[in-house]
Amino acid sequence: MWLPGTTVTLTKNCYVDFALDFVLTLALVHVFVSVPALIFAPNHILFRLNCDMMVMLQKQINDHVSINYLERKGFMERTLTYKIDNSIPSLPVSQFLRQKGFSTQNLTQLKKDPAAVLANGVPCFMNHVLQPEEVLTIHILEEHTSEKIPPVDLPLDIVYEDEDLMVIHKPAGMPIHPSMNNYYNSLANGLAYYFAKQNCPFVFRCINRLDRDTSGLTLIAKHSVSGGMLSTMIANKTTSGITREYLAIVKGSVTPPEGTITAPLARKEGSIIERCVDFEKGENAITHYKVLDEKNGHSLVSLILETGRTHQIRIHMKYLGYPLIGDYLYNPDMAFIRRQALHAWKLSFRHPITGEELHFTAPLPEDMEAVGFSHILS
Repeated sequence: MWLPGTTVTLTKNCYVDFALDFVLTLALVHVFVSVPALIFAPNHILFRLNCDMMVMLQKQINDHVSINYLERKGFMERTLTYKIDNSIPSLPVSQFLRQKGFSTQNLTQLKKDPAAVLANGVPCFMNHVLQPEEVLTIHILEEHTSEKIPPVDLPLDIVYEDEDLMVIHKPAGMPIHPSMNNYYNSLANGLAYYFAKQNCPFVFRCINRLDRDTSGLTLIAKHSVSGGMLSTMIANKTTSGITREYLAIVKGSVTPPEGTITAPLARKEGSIIERCVDFEKGENAITHYKVLDEKNGHSLVSLILETGRTHQIRIHMKYLGYPLIGDYLYNPDMAFIRRQALHAWKLSFRHPITGEELHFTAPLPEDMEAVGFSHILS
């Protein structure tokens, strides 16, 4: 709260965005300040508030923040509210948010908007020390769009959606993002159209990328904070991470029927696309597998990734001696299926914002069922 006669200095070096937004707010709430009260200098804005101005300004700015904030057009906004518990030691806002999983980039973004961080409904800075029973409100704004992703009306199988994330069942044959010769048929194109219809900005943040011909569940973050948290989770090897389980149909009877493949992967020399096992130059890659059924010279295998390297499952199973059928790169045997027989069928994780445990499954697609394993998931 400003006191009568307070001199407010907003330095260009430290809070230029706040300074500009603050002066804009004065205009928005129709607070008229006489010319002598406002002094503009190259590096700061200085003005003095008398008693009447102070009362009116404080009230109208608070009203503007709490009421009109949500009326901005062309924005996607997510509001998070935290009530400070008595058991939590007094912390600055920045440290408290870091403990909640906010990244440095998230905090920097919040600093740019004077109405993004509120303590008991009043705008505050990141160094504000939170007190017991205080209510911290965070407004997360999305205002930019992935301009290089053209919106295209494509069918989307949305398994789950809330304010922070989406889980989508991607069909085989759909790339995750646009690329040469696949500029208008990707999942990103479909999502760009989906959000454009809602007049919402769209930044494509896919957390677990699937190959074009791999079907199954993929996770999408809807704003920068959930995106940062989910990316950290998928890189985390502890139980707080994201568990991804795949089903693959491979050639032969896998022996041993259960185990762990630890073999580093690298780009194959002379190829842009292909990868290979390389114990000298490769990156660490770990896959856990278990045979679920065998039929007609094929095995249905469950696989859980501990790392997420490009083509990891496809290369690891070939390295073990049991390549995926239909894999045009590593085992071009198309007798039973016209694409690699790989399906991301289970996805489990703790919601980054609410903490709720979420579990999703996607049924085996028809082309994999046709190989003879339709009963296994029933």
